[in-house]
Amino acid sequence: MTISNSTPVLAVDEKNLIPVSDHLQRLAEIPPSRMFLINKSLKTYLEKNAGEKIFDASQGDGGASLPGTPKPILERALQLQLEHGTAYDMPFGTELYRKAVIEQYWKLDATSGWGPANVLGTTGGRDALNKAYQAMLALGHGRQGDLIMVSRVPWISYNWGPYGVGANVLWAPGDPAQGWAYSEDAIRESVKFAESKGRKIAGLIITNPDNPTGSTISVEKQVSLAKTALESGVAFVLFDWMYHYVTDEAPMDLNSFLKFFTPEERRRLMFLDGITKSLGGSNIRNCHLIADESVIKFITACASHGVIPPFFSLAVAMAAYEMGFAEAAKTIIEPINLSRAKLKALLLQNEFEHIIGKGYYAFVNVGEYLKAKNWDNSEPLGAYLAENYGVAVVPGAFFSPFGNAWIRFSYATPVEKVEGAFARLLSGLNSLKK
Repeated sequence: MTISNSTPVLAVDEKNLIPVSDHLQRLAEIPPSRMFLINKSLKTYLEKNAGEKIFDASQGDGGASLPGTPKPILERALQLQLEHGTAYDMPFGTELYRKAVIEQYWKLDATSGWGPANVLGTTGGRDALNKAYQAMLALGHGRQGDLIMVSRVPWISYNWGPYGVGANVLWAPGDPAQGWAYSEDAIRESVKFAESKGRKIAGLIITNPDNPTGSTISVEKQVSLAKTALESGVAFVLFDWMYHYVTDEAPMDLNSFLKFFTPEERRRLMFLDGITKSLGGSNIRNCHLIADESVIKFITACASHGVIPPFFSLAVAMAAYEMGFAEAAKTIIEPINLSRAKLKALLLQNEFEHIIGKGYYAFVNVGEYLKAKNWDNSEPLGAYLAENYGVAVVPGAFFSPFGNAWIRFSYATPVEKVEGAFARLLSGLNSLKK
């Protein structure tokens, strides 16, 4: 049928239209992440104490507090960029990058059934996660408003990233004595809770090592949690392994990990990793997502109308994989391992209740000091320590109300700075009891 050019036309068939809803009017306001602001309070300290040292134990930023991505890797990436040129690339990155991720980084066995077509390059972890959430909703139960399950005290952006793309967030049950870790029973209970609200769980996020607590989860436990989730009707399980190289143990092995799952189960798994933490590439913004080919195709189609990763970020990762990633990341991994050991000793020596697994962070209970000031949570403590004692930490209250009595302390910095930051932290906390 011919339609007059003077007649408005819908871009998709009426049966495919997004239903009208006024729920956007009722959404909670998405707050900006205060993670990027807490260390700004250190300026107040410097204004009062000119020339004094300050200590930033708030951010896990190996590009600022540690040497960052080694210069030879950046130079090799520039060479790759010059050879590659500046034309458009594909929404998943490039075929060369996909191949490098599979063959040089993960060394994935062809018997896994996964190869380069299962790889998506993204502009950092947040980009990968937002794309993953959209896929979970669309390819899982096919509904907006369903739930993404995260831990009781999750990374701040786990709270708001899903919400921004039409998913709600569910904090799973967890015991602070166990670092709020997931349990199989907690997953089953969460599924029942979701059903009672007329919703389903589109995805479960398992982070190892964890942010903010630093807790680690054994391979066997990760497998058990994932299988429980899939058996309970959770559509997808995403493993965020962004910190898995920053330990004094062997990194995760995707080859052996996949063997615990059937081909059908693998279709509902996603794996996220990148160079932000382990290579100190915070502003390089490279991450990759590995998932079933149908998931990657869906995300790639959407990304073709949205965010496409810049080649230089892919080139930095390829240069590191080419060198051998363990070697490339030594200048980040080695000082962090030393600082972790020192901080653990200091926390034990001073009898703090704490969680310190691997990765970049320790989570420390400071509840007794908050009570001395009649503070309901650790938010005012963050500003107090930075402005008066020149040390920045992240209040646990920023992550969820269940972290109100805690702070996150980043040890992604040389040992001497960890010692200095801890000394300032002690002085500041003890001043609250005077």
